[in-house]
Amino acid sequence: MKRLFILLIAALGLTTACCRQEFENTDPEGFASLIADTSIIVLDVRTVEEYEDGHIAKAINIDVKKDDFAKKAKATLPKNKTIAVYCRSGRRSANAAELLAKKGYKCVNLYGGILAWIENGKPVVQEGGKI
Repeated sequence: MKRLFILLIAALGLTTACCRQEFENTDPEGFASLIADTSIIVLDVRTVEEYEDGHIAKAINIDVKKDDFAKKAKATLPKNKTIAVYCRSGRRSANAAELLAKKGYKCVNLYGGILAWIENGKPVVQEGGKI
């Protein structure tokens, strides 16, 4: 019985280690503080249409669902800067942050996405002006 317990604990430890997240998550307050630093790159990974409907100021738009996401990211994003990533609800940006982190980028994901950002009263801009 003791051996079974030890094997179970060891298996849980290995499972946790292999599934370790390689990027950070933060809430809208933390994200706002982070992007106040002008050296941080803000990355919106939604579609162009979603981006144009409203985005965080100074965000670069690269659609994570496009086949050329990795290529565009490599050409656009410097590896020596932190990338603050967001999408609509946080799912696509978590996927993008994971992909970028595996390629050597330091990423921080906006947990809850732009929906949480707006819900917390944070500003967004639309092509042509603020919302």
